[in-house]
Amino acid sequence: MMNDRVRVLVFTDTLADINGVCRFIQNIAQTAHDTNQQLKVITSTRLELPKVDNVINFTPSLAMKMPKYETLDLAIPPMIQMLRAAEEFKPDVIHISTPGPIGTVGMIASKLMRVPVVGVYHTDFPAYIDELFENRFCSWMCKVTMRIFYKQFRFVFSRSEDYKNRLIQLGIDSQRIAWLQPGFDNTRFDSTLRDPSIWDRFNINRDSIKAIYCGRVSTEKNLPTLVKIWNDARTKAKQSGKELDLIIVGDGPYREEMEQQLNGNGAHFLGFKHGKELATIYASSDFFVFPSTTDTLGQVVMESQASGLPVIVTDQGGPKEIVSDQHSDSPTAFVVPIEDEEQWINRIVELTTNDSMRAAMGRDGVEAMKNYTFTESFKHYWSVHENAAK
Repeated sequence: MMNDRVRVLVFTDTLADINGVCRFIQNIAQTAHDTNQQLKVITSTRLELPKVDNVINFTPSLAMKMPKYETLDLAIPPMIQMLRAAEEFKPDVIHISTPGPIGTVGMIASKLMRVPVVGVYHTDFPAYIDELFENRFCSWMCKVTMRIFYKQFRFVFSRSEDYKNRLIQLGIDSQRIAWLQPGFDNTRFDSTLRDPSIWDRFNINRDSIKAIYCGRVSTEKNLPTLVKIWNDARTKAKQSGKELDLIIVGDGPYREEMEQQLNGNGAHFLGFKHGKELATIYASSDFFVFPSTTDTLGQVVMESQASGLPVIVTDQGGPKEIVSDQHSDSPTAFVVPIEDEEQWINRIVELTTNDSMRAAMGRDGVEAMKNYTFTESFKHYWSVHENAAK
């Protein structure tokens, strides 16, 4: 049984955005609420938040668009109000989800209240800085900042073995790194939601084979590589008698350029989608492409497999650890070196033209994802916080 005496206060800079990190924190808040665990989430944003009783949003003292990321807000929170709220809640553990301004307030609260800190290494910020700014000094400074910040944690969750090794390289003691059991809201994503008529509302051919990408439309997701290979893959598929479309769900700073580069080549940009509509779009597609090399886990990879889609992921980062690759007995995915453009093209064409392979991999993906329930993930998450509170 989980110990309901432990009180956990979560500080996060991101909760209302459309990404895997936000969905994870929202699921944590909702699951804690539903299971009567003593957890509160503190954030500060101008954006609309999910209405859950244990989420507190403080109006930012100042907010602006994030440089290089106009779809995200950078908020300066009202520190004194947040510290008062923390004192009133009397947490046994403070969980810092993000190393931004709000995470910094969480760290100050932990020092003032002498409360241990736990957190998840959700985002590989040094890699993101490297991709977005292409500046070695900025990347080095980010690594130094991350090292100083995370060395103060009692436990740091890693969402994959790959990122456990990167945390060790960052200078974090391996004894303080806790593996976070992967999980997602498997009640929302289901292959039986497949409905080809959904494509009518986007003026997309129902009968084409559809490769889907879901996530931030930004260069750190390695989307320029997908752009580079897409035309060749689509041409080869057409030579085999298959019409291939690319479905992009999400938004970000690379969207406008990506739209221009793929104009007239079967790419469709749907923007942000939510709830049942998103789940139906997943299930009504045919396979998932995810060229990112910087994801610590890749929640969308779990969601797509649960929706009955085979996936193609890179051999770098966390996503390769939540799939069964082409060498297994029941493969759900192709794991492809990101620099091997020819293999990416061939795998896309293979999934486009081989209907029986696609169906078999999709069925195996649905079965595999039954082991990744968020309920079990939350129990593990909570047990680490209990241990930190001792």
